[in-house]
Amino acid sequence: MARVLFINGGSEGHINPTIGVVKELVSRGEEVVYFCIEAYRERMEKTGATVRTFDEQKFIKAFISGGREHVLERINGLLLTADIVIPSVLEQIKNEHFDYMIHDSMFGCGRLLSQILKLPAINSCTTFAQTQESFDHVMQDFFLNVPSEITGPIYEKFHALATMLQKKYEVEISSPYEVFCNPAPLTIVYTTREFQPNGEAFDHTYQFVGPSLFSRLTHEPFDMTAIQGKKPIYISLGTIFNQAIDFYKLCFEALGNTDHTIVMSVGAKTQITDLGEIPDNFIVKRYVPQMDVLETAQLFITHGGMNSTSEGLYFGVPLIVIPQSADQPIIAEQVVNTGTGIRLQMQNLTAKHLREAVDDVLSTSSYKSAAANMRESFRESGGYRDAVDAIFEKRQG
Repeated sequence: MARVLFINGGSEGHINPTIGVVKELVSRGEEVVYFCIEAYRERMEKTGATVRTFDEQKFIKAFISGGREHVLERINGLLLTADIVIPSVLEQIKNEHFDYMIHDSMFGCGRLLSQILKLPAINSCTTFAQTQESFDHVMQDFFLNVPSEITGPIYEKFHALATMLQKKYEVEISSPYEVFCNPAPLTIVYTTREFQPNGEAFDHTYQFVGPSLFSRLTHEPFDMTAIQGKKPIYISLGTIFNQAIDFYKLCFEALGNTDHTIVMSVGAKTQITDLGEIPDNFIVKRYVPQMDVLETAQLFITHGGMNSTSEGLYFGVPLIVIPQSADQPIIAEQVVNTGTGIRLQMQNLTAKHLREAVDDVLSTSSYKSAAANMRESFRESGGYRDAVDAIFEKRQG
C-alpha cells in the first residue's frame, strides 16, 4: 500500500472528476490524503480519503487579486495562491511520508509542491490539455495584440512573483506554462482524444481516459416519473455562473406552453419565487439528479463546463452551449467543431433566437448522430479505472 498526496484547490469542475479516481485508488489499497477547500470535504471523505483543507477565502482572494482579463493575469493569481497553499500543506503533513503525489493541472501549486517534497508527480487535467506549443501561441497572441503598457506590468509582476517563490521555496519556475498547466511525467486527461482539440498532438505522457463520471448527491427530491417517456429538454448553467434570473425567464418565454417537457436547474442562490409564474410544461428545481435526467433527455442547454458537457455527450444528448466564463468558450467551440451541438451568446440572446436554436438542433439529425458517435467514444474509454491503471503503471514502471 502506498500513501498518496492529492492536491486540488479547484472548484466543482476540478473536484468531481477525481471522485471516482480517489475511490478506485482506495479500493485498490492506496491511502489517499486529499487537500481541497472545506466545501468538498464531505464528498471526498465518502471516497475513503483522509481530507485536509486550506483557507478558501484567502485562496480565492489571492487568486482573484492577480487579475481576470488576460491569461497571464490568471497565472499571476495562481502564483499568489502559493503562500496560502504551500505553508498550509507543509504544516499539515509535517513528518509524514508519501510515495507519490497527484495534483490538479491548474490549482494548488502542484508542480511547486512536488519539487519541495521531492515526490514523483502525476497531473490531473480536468479540462482540455494544452501542449507547450499551443500555450506559447496564446502567449504570443497576448503580447502581439494587447498594448505594451498593459502587457509590460503584467509580465513584470509574473517575473517578480516567480523570482520571489523560487528563492523562498527553492523551486524552479521556468515559464508561465509550468504555472498554468503543471506538466508532469504523466498527465491524466478526463476526455478522449476524439473530443480533445488537436488530440493527435499529445504524446504518450498524456493518458486520455474519457470522462470520470460519478453520480453526485442532490439534497432535493426529484420525481423521475414526472419525465418518464417524455424526452425532456434539460437546462442548467452549472454550479457557479447560475444566478441568471433574466435567462431563466427568457427560457419560459421561449419554451413555455410548448409540447416540450422542460427540466430546469437554477442552483441554490436563485429564489424560485423570484422567477414569477412557471409555465405548466416546466419543472424547476434548485438541483436535479443531472445524470439521471440526461439519460432520458433529447437536448441539453448548458453553460458548457467540462463536467456537464461530458455528461451530456456520455448519454448522446445534443447540446446548445451558452458559455459563461473560464474554459467554457473553448469547450463550446469544440462542441461546434465535432458537430455535437451549437453555441449561443448570452449577450443579446432573445427568446426567439433560443426557440429557433432548439428547433434547429431537434430537427437536424446530424447533431443527434454526432452526439451518438461521441457517446460511443466516451463509453469505450475506461474513465477512472483507466486513470488508476495508468497511475499504477507509472508508479511501478
